[in-house]
Amino acid sequence: MGDTHAVEYVHGYSAREHERLHDQAHTLTDLLHEGTFYPAGSMVLEAGCGVGAQTMILARNSPKASFTSIDLSDASLEKARAAVMGAGVGNVTFVKADIHALPFQDESFDHIFLCFVLEHLPEPLAALRAIRRVLRPGGSITVIEGDHGSTFFHPHSEAAKRTIECLVAIQAKGKGNAMIGRQLFPLLREAGFDRVDVAPKMVYVDDSKPDWVEGFTKKTFIAMVEGVKDQVLALDMLDRASWSRGITDLYAASNAGGVFCYTFFKGIAFKQE
Repeated sequence: MGDTHAVEYVHGYSAREHERLHDQAHTLTDLLHEGTFYPAGSMVLEAGCGVGAQTMILARNSPKASFTSIDLSDASLEKARAAVMGAGVGNVTFVKADIHALPFQDESFDHIFLCFVLEHLPEPLAALRAIRRVLRPGGSITVIEGDHGSTFFHPHSEAAKRTIECLVAIQAKGKGNAMIGRQLFPLLREAGFDRVDVAPKMVYVDDSKPDWVEGFTKKTFIAMVEGVKDQVLALDMLDRASWSRGITDLYAASNAGGVFCYTFFKGIAFKQE
């Protein structure tokens, strides 16, 4: 992040994207935040809080911990503050800051949390090394990332696959990595963390789970793919008819008899004492 490290947020900052992020966080709370609780008195850094969708969950799950949530986007921070204040959550402080140049002293935090952040950074290893500086010895880091290469669905459709591939390509064009989930283990190890443990968190959705069909397949994943339509067409990655066919086929996975799967990866590691 910052001028030398920044990458454009591929999904944009629209009201629809704001809504999608909160839909995503709400739907995935139990899956992704299971076991993530911080003791009373803990100082926790949330690096890359965005619009506060994950912040709300973290702060409510650990009401006696103190959170410092950072981001570089003024617009996102404003939305995050409003969401937290509106919910009456009082254990979060928001700071505009660059992950690569954190304005905190060494070993300032007991724990660090990142969710869907590294995928947007051109230098994720450098970011992890910079973050490690402010973690106290023995403290933990939790990192959650998705992996668009893990997507599969029924009915199968090459046209639908191509729409996802377009999203991956656009993110790569902006120096991000939509398939970084599979790299969490080596990244955390190379960044100098100890006792690294990474676990897959698979989302499996069929029509027996209507809440997941709506909350994840439609409002989280397909909405994310639809969000890059203008970029895909402007770059001539697909013509309009091919794009529409692919999106229609993606929605088929949310219909009766459809199946949709996606894997997130959750890494937990420690700074050696």
